[in-house]
Amino acid sequence: MLKQRPTIRDHSAEANLFARRAFVGFVFVLALVAILLSNLYTIQVEDHQDYQTRSNDNRIKVIPIAPNRGLIYDRNGVLLAENKPVYNLEVIPEEVDDLIASVKSVSKIIEITEQQQADFLDDIKHTRRFKSQVLKARLNENEVAMFSVNQHKFPGFSIEARLARYYPFGDTLTHALGYVAKLNRKELNKLEQQGEATNYRATHDIGKLGIEKYYEPLLHGQVGSQRVEVNNRGRIIRTLSMDPPLPGDDLVLTLDIGLQQIAQHTLKDMRGAIVVMDAKDGGVLALYSNPSYDPNLFVHGISSKDYKALLNPDRPLINRTTQGRYAPASTIKPHMAILALEENVVQETTTMWDPGFFQIPNVEHRWRDWRRWGHGHVDVYKAIEESCDTYFYDAAYRLGITKISNFMARFGFGELSGIDIHEEATAILPSKEWKEGRFKESWWRGDTISVGIGQGYWTATPIQIANATNILVNKGINHPPHLAQVAKKEDQITQLNNEEKPPVVLNNEDNWRIAIDAMHNTVKKTTGTAHRAFKGANYDPAGKTGTAQVVSIAQGERYDADALKERQRDNAIYVGFAPYDNPQIVVSIVVENTGGGSSVGAPIARQLMDYYFAANPIQSSGSKVP
Repeated sequence: MLKQRPTIRDHSAEANLFARRAFVGFVFVLALVAILLSNLYTIQVEDHQDYQTRSNDNRIKVIPIAPNRGLIYDRNGVLLAENKPVYNLEVIPEEVDDLIASVKSVSKIIEITEQQQADFLDDIKHTRRFKSQVLKARLNENEVAMFSVNQHKFPGFSIEARLARYYPFGDTLTHALGYVAKLNRKELNKLEQQGEATNYRATHDIGKLGIEKYYEPLLHGQVGSQRVEVNNRGRIIRTLSMDPPLPGDDLVLTLDIGLQQIAQHTLKDMRGAIVVMDAKDGGVLALYSNPSYDPNLFVHGISSKDYKALLNPDRPLINRTTQGRYAPASTIKPHMAILALEENVVQETTTMWDPGFFQIPNVEHRWRDWRRWGHGHVDVYKAIEESCDTYFYDAAYRLGITKISNFMARFGFGELSGIDIHEEATAILPSKEWKEGRFKESWWRGDTISVGIGQGYWTATPIQIANATNILVNKGINHPPHLAQVAKKEDQITQLNNEEKPPVVLNNEDNWRIAIDAMHNTVKKTTGTAHRAFKGANYDPAGKTGTAQVVSIAQGERYDADALKERQRDNAIYVGFAPYDNPQIVVSIVVENTGGGSSVGAPIARQLMDYYFAANPIQSSGSKVP
């Protein structure tokens, strides 16, 4: 077999091939470099702003800052609602991978009850997951320290220091001030509809009742913000800029905390309500409903146990001063007298005989007077001084329900008084139309008789009674009741509630004098129903007692408190003012199931007036009551 001759290598061809391959490789590398440079240009030049923004989003956070809530003072500058610093353990749900497990782990470090854990997990179902939620409020120093050393284990959890509302007088002012509590989903939706949600980005609480709710827009303030730099763990490294929040307005109320405490003391363990008004401008000096409760329980979330304790038959959650509906009883007799005089149904000098009862002609039923043997010959003065029922039965029968209803509406009965809290009832001012709409029945003549002494279908709230009395003692001038006096922000002072309502004008203005003089005699004369309670007072008061039946007593039977259940006994009512010749204050008192206004209501009014005129001696005038 012949050997193959070896091939001679073509170095020139190989060199050319290598050159071509090198060129292609170089072009390829050059293209890659061009692509890289192009991308670098795009990223660093064209898209610089976009990536800068993303970088800042990771490095810089904008944190909303809640404004300090405005403070609340009484008329003398005593602080009634303040802000105290507290430490809360808070969680941002969206930053926690396993929320349930994390909450359980945290509870091993600081004590968090199963109920608190359950409440927290339930709350976050109804709130936005990016919003910080309180897991445990009011941590003590030891709890703060224990969590702080373990915080790195719990991303999304943090200790936050913030100001929380505190009410130093506790249950003394609850029904006037109200309270703040956790902002819920329903309230947040309402804020969104009103375009106010942004202003509550850092706010956890909102006014729920009373002054706190009514003046929420003033008290809340304006939210602020700060731009901060954070590290990869979300911890703040430094603050870049800040837009400080604007604190809410401070409120100065017309309330006198000293008088409010006297009101609380006088009611003690009795159920009832007290309203004291400034007769000159309608400012409410005291507004107390008993029993009451501590509003501080609600600020940080009330426990189920504490809330159930408030759901008792005494109903402490009800504001009796504005929501309690009671028969006004004899306290409206001065108003009835004015109407009867206006309509010429009675005259100042005419008298009628009171046998102790009243009968409609050709009707057997007798409407009894509180004095079984009657008051004898009675004129308009004696009818008010001795609270003669028969006199006003007769007047009501002759006036008719339409005139009574229309006239009493001018004094605010059956309507909201306009006081600056939302928790208020209109109560019932009966009329033909009202009964037809409520019971689908016609109005009967007999229905009118009881209305003449403030009974029957007629109900009123203590604030309505106080307001109606204030209109009377001011001879028709109508100063609506109010709690807030001024709003203060730095050096700016805004006057609140300084408007009058249209006055009540009579055909004969002298009829005011007759009713006022008769109320004066009720206290001054020894036969007056309130004389004993005010004996020896160093100011000159006037007033009217009332005793409101809670249950009807059958014909021929006598009222026997001992034979009735406690809740069926009469309510004691009293309205009064002082001094007689230059009224400074008006009081309205209702005490449930305690008997007569002369024996219970008037002595309470005496204590309130004694305190007021001891503190304001320059305003006291008039002769001493014998």
